[in-house]
Amino acid sequence: MNAAIAIGHRTIGQRLCRADKVLLGAGAAMLGGTALFGATLGLGIPAGVLGLLMADGVFRPSSSTFYPTVSTGPRDLPRVALTFDDGPDPEVTPALLDILEKAGARATFFTIGRNLVRHISVAERAVREGHELGNHSWQHDRMQNFYGTRAQAEEIDRSVELIREVSRSDSLPLYRPPIGLKSPALARAAHVRGLQVIAWSLHSRDTLLRDPQRIAERVLKRVRAGDIILMHDGHDRDGYHRAATMDALPLILDGLAERGLQSVTVSELLGGH
Repeated sequence: MNAAIAIGHRTIGQRLCRADKVLLGAGAAMLGGTALFGATLGLGIPAGVLGLLMADGVFRPSSSTFYPTVSTGPRDLPRVALTFDDGPDPEVTPALLDILEKAGARATFFTIGRNLVRHISVAERAVREGHELGNHSWQHDRMQNFYGTRAQAEEIDRSVELIREVSRSDSLPLYRPPIGLKSPALARAAHVRGLQVIAWSLHSRDTLLRDPQRIAERVLKRVRAGDIILMHDGHDRDGYHRAATMDALPLILDGLAERGLQSVTVSELLGGH
């Protein structure tokens, strides 16, 4: 008989997300350690390790401690994936689409649901031109990492429904959590839905840098085949725009071409076709 106890159509092991397994393992280590070494050592060492694991899982965007997270594609193909977060923006996103079309490049746009619903025509154009829409939550609340599992699920599901409608596809969109932060609650919601969570391997720092030349230089100095590059076409605060990203993109695309690197969507990068 299977070692795991079956519940419905799934076993306990299948129902537990990776974050729950980490927490259960730490709890078991504390109990066992206390029985063997007493409270000081038995609790102290496992608690310290758990603290490090929790910090890694929450604050390192590419961490898979809580949930499997993809941050790069294959390194043996001359491809990268440009990704743009927080849009669509009515001014910046159309300009980026013009630039991408001229260069014959494709990208993935991780959209905020409340921005998407206001600028659906921009997203529809992106889809028509071969780009990919990803899910970046509905609100992009900077406190979302403190949400419980139900609230995390609502943020995910509301945007999934709209992206499917705009994309005219039943496929489950790729998900990138706000600010790249994850929590056990998010992991549970993602696990039930079978989400593919995407981070990045190269941050353009276009949220901090205002000089397009410096943004482009940062990317081109570090870029390697297989990179998932983080940029921003929108903002989580109304009335703010990312003009520097718009001016940096032509420089980045020219530099990628000089290096023999093609810009594709994240799904194309991971699929290898």
